[in-house]
Amino acid sequence: MSEQAPNEARVIPLRRAAVRPAAVRPGTTRPPSERPAPARPSTAPTTAPPAAAPREPLWRDLVGDVLRRERLAQERTLKDVADAARISMPYLSEVERGRKEASSEVLAAAAHALGLGLGDLLTLVQGELTRVTSRRVPPSGRGRSGSSYDGLCLAA
Repeated sequence: MSEQAPNEARVIPLRRAAVRPAAVRPGTTRPPSERPAPARPSTAPTTAPPAAAPREPLWRDLVGDVLRRERLAQERTLKDVADAARISMPYLSEVERGRKEASSEVLAAAAHALGLGLGDLLTLVQGELTRVTSRRVPPSGRGRSGSSYDGLCLAA
């Protein structure tokens, strides 16, 4: 006779399980010595948790913001620009909301539909990136040259 493996599936969690307190089964009680003590107000001063470091903005969010701002400045509808760019309206909407990382071809088509070149779009996005990051991160003196240019270099 052969030994058969038990009929059980092996489960590999994709992320760590949250630590949960052990559940007490109905009908069972803890003895008084194991019950937690009632909470007492603390007399120690409370401190606020340390502030998280500001996050760098995502490129797709900045691109979407610029595309939407340009479209609204021209008082054009999403459908109008999507048709002119020959991309679907739901996809353009997701690009504008920063939900999709658009290819350079899609960005160029959207830019051309708005009367911009791809370089114009990227220049506007670079300006937005500089504006947003200069508010969040204080400038450091490290690595500064005599130039006042604080830009972004993109290679195609």
